[in-house]
Amino acid sequence: MLDLRKWIGLAALLLACLVSPAGAEEEARSCEPVETKKIKVEGYINREHTREKRQIVKEFVEIGHTQSRIRPFPLGKTSKVVAVGRCVPAYIARHVLNTSFKYTEGIESLVNQAFLHSHWIGIGVTIFDEPSQQTVTKEQVEQLLDPQLSDEEFHALYRKFSIQDDTVPFLGQKKPNVKKVD
Repeated sequence: MLDLRKWIGLAALLLACLVSPAGAEEEARSCEPVETKKIKVEGYINREHTREKRQIVKEFVEIGHTQSRIRPFPLGKTSKVVAVGRCVPAYIARHVLNTSFKYTEGIESLVNQAFLHSHWIGIGVTIFDEPSQQTVTKEQVEQLLDPQLSDEEFHALYRKFSIQDDTVPFLGQKKPNVKKVD
């Protein structure tokens, strides 16, 4: 029978195998094509557009290979947070981001892709706390919307712009960001 130290060592070895950087790299390369796995677009539009919801949903999915779950934000104006999964093609991401400018408050923060499903886009989302986001400038958003960017270039820029801060405000102090993803 194994003693406690051996069980702990075995568990640590199994855990290391499951979350190894090599496994993460392999996972990053293996994105299912959008022809077999659609991109899910979820989030909120400003409440003032409630009557146009059906038309707006059609506008979000007209690019193809997407499905949409867009709802009017119950409190009026949406948050300015956007999230783009690592397997979303750049042309779909640009279409959704450009369309979202018409019906939301804009884009001021990006969510780190480590917290996202690979085939998912969130607009005006409120489910991510500040330590998982990074604020962006209008110039950075414009760089992401450049139609000349390939999928790889788009996601490299997105990852660069969504690197979280090392510290976060907490009760008037700066504390280490426990959600920081390297």
